[in-house]
Amino acid sequence: MKVHKIGIIMNGVTGRMGTNQHLLRSIAAIIQQGGVAVGPGEIIMPDPVLVGRDVNKLKKLCGLTGIQKMSTQLDEVLNDTNNVIYFDAQTTGRRAEAIRKAVKAGKHIYCEKPIAVSTAEAMELYTLCSSAGVKNGVVQDKLWLPGIIKLKRLIQQGFFGKILSVRGEFGYWVFEGDNIPAQRPSWNYRKEDDGGIIVDMLCHWRYVLDNVFGKVKAVSCLGATHIPERIDEQGKVYQCTADDAAYATFELENDIIAQFNSSWTVRVRRDDLLTLQVDGTKGSAVAGLRECYIQHYGNTPKPVWNPDIAQPINFFEGWLKVPEQETYDNAFKVQWELFLKHIVLDTPFPWDLREGAKGVQLAEKGLESWSKRCWVTVPEL
Repeated sequence: MKVHKIGIIMNGVTGRMGTNQHLLRSIAAIIQQGGVAVGPGEIIMPDPVLVGRDVNKLKKLCGLTGIQKMSTQLDEVLNDTNNVIYFDAQTTGRRAEAIRKAVKAGKHIYCEKPIAVSTAEAMELYTLCSSAGVKNGVVQDKLWLPGIIKLKRLIQQGFFGKILSVRGEFGYWVFEGDNIPAQRPSWNYRKEDDGGIIVDMLCHWRYVLDNVFGKVKAVSCLGATHIPERIDEQGKVYQCTADDAAYATFELENDIIAQFNSSWTVRVRRDDLLTLQVDGTKGSAVAGLRECYIQHYGNTPKPVWNPDIAQPINFFEGWLKVPEQETYDNAFKVQWELFLKHIVLDTPFPWDLREGAKGVQLAEKGLESWSKRCWVTVPEL
C-alpha cells in the first residue's frame, strides 16, 4: 500500500463549524474510512494537528477523534515541515494574519469563508498565495449538497428550458438567549466582531449562483436588524449592531433574476432550512438541502383567481420527487477529499482564494446597496 501522509494544521476547530463539519464529519471520517483512495493500493491519509486557544477543548476533541496531536502555538506547528496544509476555521477577523504566516512558512492554504474582512484583503491573500506558489482553496460546501447536485443535473439535462428566475429562502429562528439558549454564537450579531448575515450568507449565494445558474452582474440588497438585543454566552445583555436578515435581488447573466431572503428571525414553514425554487420555460424545481421536486410544463395546473371560493387545486399534487440516482457524502468531506487530491496529484481545484474573494466582494456590494438604497454593479475580479 502506497500512503501519502499529509500533515494538516487545523486552526479554529474548537468552533461549531470547525468541530462538526471539518473535524468530525470530514477529516476524522476520512481517517476512519482508511484515507482517500486515489488508485489501486494507493491512498492519501490526513495527519492532522488540532490548533486553538483553549487547551481543554483541544483535549476533548482529541479524545473524541483519537487524534493525538494538538497545540496552542500556531508558530510552532507552522515550523514543522511535516505539516503541508494550513486550514483556517477561525473567526473572520483572525484569518488573514494567520494565512500570511502560513504562506510565509510555505504551507498550502485551505480556509473557511469569508476569507477576509474586505475584498482588497481577500485579493491580497490570493495574490500572496499565487506569488509564493502555494496551492489554495476556499470552502464552498453547498455545491456538494444533494439538493444542489440534483438541480445541476436537471440543468445539464435541459429540464428547465430557458431558466427565468431563482428564488431562495434561507433561515430559521435563532433564540435570543434569555430563556431558551441561542443556537448561534453572539459575535454573529455584532458588526465590530465581523458579524452579520449579509457578510455570512452572500458569500454562499455568490458561489451557488456563479457555479449553478450564472455569473452575478448586479445586486440590490436591504438588510435589517430585527432583534435589537440578545443574551451572550455569559448571560449578559448585548446590543445587536449587525444585520440579522437580508432581502436581496441579483441580476445574473443570461437574463436570470435571483431573489434570496436570508434570516435568523424567521419561522420555518417550507421543506427545509434552505429551499431554492427554479422556474424555467419548460419546467420548475424546488430543492432543499437533500431533496428536489419537479413540475414539468405538461403537469402545470391552470389556476384562475377567485378568492370567493375555496381553492380547488392542491398545488402540491403536481410535483414529483427526483429519485436518488447517485450516492452523496457529507458536502464538506467531499470538498476536503478533492483538495487533498489537488495537493498530492495536482488534480484541478477551481475553488481557490480568488473565488473566495468573489464572495467577500458580493457581501461588500450588498452592504453598499443597503447603504445607498440602490442597485450596485458587481464587476469582474
